[in-house]
Amino acid sequence: MKTAATFALLLATISSGALAHAHAANVPDDMPDVERIRFCERVRDFALQAYFDREKGRPMKQFQEDGSPGPRITNLIIQKIYAEPQISSPKKAETFGRATCNEMVGTPKE
Repeated sequence: MKTAATFALLLATISSGALAHAHAANVPDDMPDVERIRFCERVRDFALQAYFDREKGRPMKQFQEDGSPGPRITNLIIQKIYAEPQISSPKKAETFGRATCNEMVGTPKE
């Protein structure tokens, strides 16, 4: 009897722990902000790469601008990362890239 109760308690503990660590659901493509969120995630990645390139003394890599806002926003963020010594860690580069992108892209007005 004692063994059955201990086993039940152990099973309940393990299953509740597993449920608490579940992964977030995938965001469907038809949600309104998905395109902006994914774009800013990519820009954040470019900001992080620009930080590492700057720290290793590599030259700045720019995108050829074609009139669309994507390369313009990304190039601006990369230029600022190279110009600002206050961006002194990978976390600061990610935060700067994400915040600047969200600010420049903005949220759609309804």
